[in-house]
Amino acid sequence: MEKDLVEYIVKSLVDDPSAVTVAVVEGEKSTILELRVAQDDIGKVIGKQGRIAKSIRTVLQAATAKKGKHTVLEILD
Repeated sequence: MEKDLVEYIVKSLVDDPSAVTVAVVEGEKSTILELRVAQDDIGKVIGKQGRIAKSIRTVLQAATAKKGKHTVLEILD
């Protein structure tokens, strides 16, 4: 569910939605979502002073709060 949520949000923001990939790494206490986008779209996902990335992380944490899981979003180059 978290993966689908992040993919949906990010694909709406970028120019090249086919380059968006989200890998899920399950840990004992947390889940890490590794987001990769096209090099030209990194700025659109991060935003000015990281505001868009912070907003995506906030929505992600709100979506996973009921499950009691901790989810981390990493934006990779």
